[in-house]
Amino acid sequence: MVKDTRLSTKLWAAANWTLIGFFVVNLFAMIATVVTSSFSTRWLGTWLPAGWTTRWYAAAWSEFQLYDVLFVTFQIVFLVVALSGLIGVPAAYALARRDFPGKKLVMLLFLLPLLVPPITFGIPLATVLYQTGFAGQMSGVVLANLVPTVPFVILVMIPFIEQIDTKIEAAARVFGANTFKLFVHVLLPLLMPGILAALLLVLVRTLAMFELTFLTAGPTSQTLVVALYYAVFAAGVRAVQSIDAMAVIYMVTTLIWLVIALRFVNPTQIVARAKK
Repeated sequence: MVKDTRLSTKLWAAANWTLIGFFVVNLFAMIATVVTSSFSTRWLGTWLPAGWTTRWYAAAWSEFQLYDVLFVTFQIVFLVVALSGLIGVPAAYALARRDFPGKKLVMLLFLLPLLVPPITFGIPLATVLYQTGFAGQMSGVVLANLVPTVPFVILVMIPFIEQIDTKIEAAARVFGANTFKLFVHVLLPLLMPGILAALLLVLVRTLAMFELTFLTAGPTSQTLVVALYYAVFAAGVRAVQSIDAMAVIYMVTTLIWLVIALRFVNPTQIVARAKK
C-alpha cells in the first residue's frame, strides 16, 4: 500500500486529529470539573477548591431521595430490557427467516424510531399515552421506551440469527422438536451471545434516555436522568456541589453498565456481522 505524502493530505489529517483532541480534552475537562466540584467544600475563582469533603454525596442522597429514584430507575430499565427481549427476539427471527411482500417497508418502519430524534415522535407518543391514562406512571415510561428499544433489539439480533445455518433447525425438526423445543434447546444457546449483547445495550440506552422518559414520567416514575434535570432547573436554592454529586452518581451508574455491556459485545463485531 502506497502512503499518501501530499501536503494537503497531511494538513487534513492534522486538522482531524486536532479537532478530535479538542473534543476529548473538553469532554474530560467538563467531567473533571463536575467530579472536583462534587468533592469541594468551596470553589470560587481558584484553580482548585479551598477544601475537600464527601458530605455532598450524603446530602444529595437524602435531599433528592436517590434511593427511591434509583429503585424506580432499575425497575423501569429491567422491565424495558425484559419486554424488549421478549418482543424483539421473535420479531427478529421472523424477519430474518421469512420473506413476505412489504418486508422492506416493515423493516423501514422498525428502523424509523432509531433514525429520527426521539423528541420528534416523543411528543405525539406522550399525548397518546396521556389520553389513554398510561403516562404519568411507570407503565407509560416503559411503553414509551419500548418504541426505540424493540427495533434496536431487532436490528442487533437479525445478523446473529442469519449466521445460524437453517439446516440445524431442519435437523432438529426431523428429530421431533416442536417450535418451543427448537427455540429453547437449539436456537437459544446459539443466540445467547447476541441476546446478551442486545439486552445489555438496551439497558444502557434506557438508563440514558431522557426525552421519552421526561415526557411520560410522573412524580413517582422519574428515572435518575430526569431527576437530575429537575434538580438542576427546579425552583429553589440548592448547593451546586450536591447537584454535581448527583451527576457523578448518574455518570458512574451509566459507566458501570456500559463497561459490563462492552465486555459481552464488541460494536465492530455487530457491524461486521451485519455486512455479511
